[in-house]
Amino acid sequence: MIETNALSKRYGDTVVVDGVTLSLPAAEVTAIIGPNGAGKSTFLSMIARLLSIDTGTAHVCGMDVAKAPSDALALKLAVLRQDNQIVARLTVRDLVGFGRFPHSRGRLTGEDRAMVEEAIGFLGLQDFAERYLDELSGGQRQRAFVAMVLAQDTQTILLDEPLNNLDIRHAVAMMRLVRRAADELGKTIVVVLHDINFAAAYADRIVAMKNGRVAVEGRVEDVVTETIIGEIFGIEASIRQVDDQIVCLFRR
Repeated sequence: MIETNALSKRYGDTVVVDGVTLSLPAAEVTAIIGPNGAGKSTFLSMIARLLSIDTGTAHVCGMDVAKAPSDALALKLAVLRQDNQIVARLTVRDLVGFGRFPHSRGRLTGEDRAMVEEAIGFLGLQDFAERYLDELSGGQRQRAFVAMVLAQDTQTILLDEPLNNLDIRHAVAMMRLVRRAADELGKTIVVVLHDINFAAAYADRIVAMKNGRVAVEGRVEDVVTETIIGEIFGIEASIRQVDDQIVCLFRR
């Protein structure tokens, strides 16, 4: 479970995240949506301890992220950032192996190697395992980074824009994998998304942010409505039900 209480972040006079209090259940997929500048990535980064918290608290699996030892937190929480940059020339297998560092401290055991291969297989990267990252497409690299996060084998996973650089086929495959990780592996996953329809199709719960605050949160059917989407994004939207799936259409 992830719990935040009055979580806030400001830069100078600009409040980016403004007193966000949330309780996100375990073993579910929560999607965070909202317009650019809503504070989505900043909020996720504070939970991940990639950014300091100005005021408020965040707890993951009962641990205060601002106070927990880094090695203990890394066994509970894995993070995929938006701006993944690797300077060293690594193969996909090498990169995924980094996900085992909290467990192995750089000395991979047989169990660690098995977890690496399982993550590579889960993301369908077997054919690229010995390829260098700079030889891959943007989408292939993105899948490799997700495999690294999965290999860390934590209860909680935070994904910031995991669909970046992915075409529609691989974006669908990625979200199916996110769904499987929650359903089959019992992972608690929070994912920042720009696409409302991906959020509606694959998440259990949606948090809609605007101007640094939570505008509304709840089950998909309670958040993806014409009124709420219109208020959050400032557009006219038409919501339809297609084969038991909520679909958001934007009017021309």
